[in-house]
Amino acid sequence: MIVKLIIEGGDMKPNASISQKLGPMGVNIGKVISEVNASTSSFKGIKVPVELDVNPKTKSFTVHVSSPPTSELLKKELGIELASGAAKKTKVGNLSIEQVIYIAKTKSPSMTASSLKSAVKSVLGSCVSLGILVENKEAKEVESEVSEGKFDSEINSEKASVSEEKKAHLLKYFSEVKSKQDAVTKKEEELKAAEEAAKAAAPPAAGAAAAGTAKPEVGKPVAAGKAELAKAGAKPAAKK
Repeated sequence: MIVKLIIEGGDMKPNASISQKLGPMGVNIGKVISEVNASTSSFKGIKVPVELDVNPKTKSFTVHVSSPPTSELLKKELGIELASGAAKKTKVGNLSIEQVIYIAKTKSPSMTASSLKSAVKSVLGSCVSLGILVENKEAKEVESEVSEGKFDSEINSEKASVSEEKKAHLLKYFSEVKSKQDAVTKKEEELKAAEEAAKAAAPPAAGAAAAGTAKPEVGKPVAAGKAELAKAGAKPAAKK
């Protein structure tokens, strides 16, 4: 029987959900947790798909670890927890092409990509969706450059490590981008607050004020009411 789980690499813990899935099979849950943590220790801090192939008769099991989603690997590489909710407007990090190649190599066994170059382009596509810059540029632009062969040397040599000097340069550039983003966000929040304050302080419209102070007409003569009914072609009710 196959049991599918999503756990944090190297940090699987006993909980009600796991007990409900594995308890009825009679397997040793402590042993399962120990083996899963050992198998996923290289993915610490990342959500990892895990499949347990359990034999209910013998109580034995096999652990199969799948590669984490590309988005999780990208966030791990950048050291962030959340991606951008508005990728075109807000950027959350700046990667090197070497870091993209590293992630592509990690994911390529589970990808349908025909080559490492295709896998790199797929990872760059995820960077576009998450709001991640690459080489100080929009990821879409770098994806086009990969297609044109600009990074063939790095890809063919599978260069997956980046110098500390280059990392510092990328971080400095992103710090400047983030500073500008924060300034724009602050300005937008100030304008929104000013608009809301103006609406709250605005006097009610003249029409609304008049409607609120108008009094209903009381004591209208019965004769006048009959005359209006006659004009409308209706007959007044007969007296009893």
